[in-house]
Amino acid sequence: LIIRMMPKRMRGQSLGDKVYKFISFLEAENQADSHLRHISHWGEKAVPNANASETAYSNQARHPQLQEFQELMMALEGVVYLPENVLTKTDRASMAVSLETRAPLLDPDIYRLAWSIPHEFKRKDGRGKWILRKLLDRYVPRELVDRPKMGFAAPVDEWLRGELREWAEALIEPSRLRREGYLDADFIQHGWTEFQGGHRATEHNLWDVLMFQSWLEHQ
Repeated sequence: LIIRMMPKRMRGQSLGDKVYKFISFLEAENQADSHLRHISHWGEKAVPNANASETAYSNQARHPQLQEFQELMMALEGVVYLPENVLTKTDRASMAVSLETRAPLLDPDIYRLAWSIPHEFKRKDGRGKWILRKLLDRYVPRELVDRPKMGFAAPVDEWLRGELREWAEALIEPSRLRREGYLDADFIQHGWTEFQGGHRATEHNLWDVLMFQSWLEHQ
């Protein structure tokens, strides 16, 4: 029952991850808080006595007044996740090899048009991007559209269980973390043990920690 109630993005995770996320959803104050918990990593849990920085996600007073919750999440993703994550990574990767990239769907006229379209035309029969799918049907074979989503995620889990394991363990060695005093050594070590044992998919949470530790090492 729990697994069937999970959002689609959670269905490829281990049972432990699903249960952990589901409990987090039950503790959420409202839909916006539920979404924030879903997209967040360890956050302040890894840093003793810390409070998370305010963002458009967490400050509900800054949320646009939209009737559909899905449209609210789309709006927040458009002002936070899109420019600060996806577009930033795309720009860095393309510029590293002297490529000029374009995002035609972010043309201001197209963007305004998209937001003027009623929500029921954007999502239909439980499927998103409905208008784009109908347009693609005119020009692209259906089997190229109706297939599982293919992302571009780096194999962080394989790296941390393989060639980068010794490097990572040196950076998050408990005595080192306690000496530096920034991170909760016991919490990080617990996450590392769960990850290496295959009980939790915490590789991206650990990667956040490792990037901080690597930066700190070179200061």
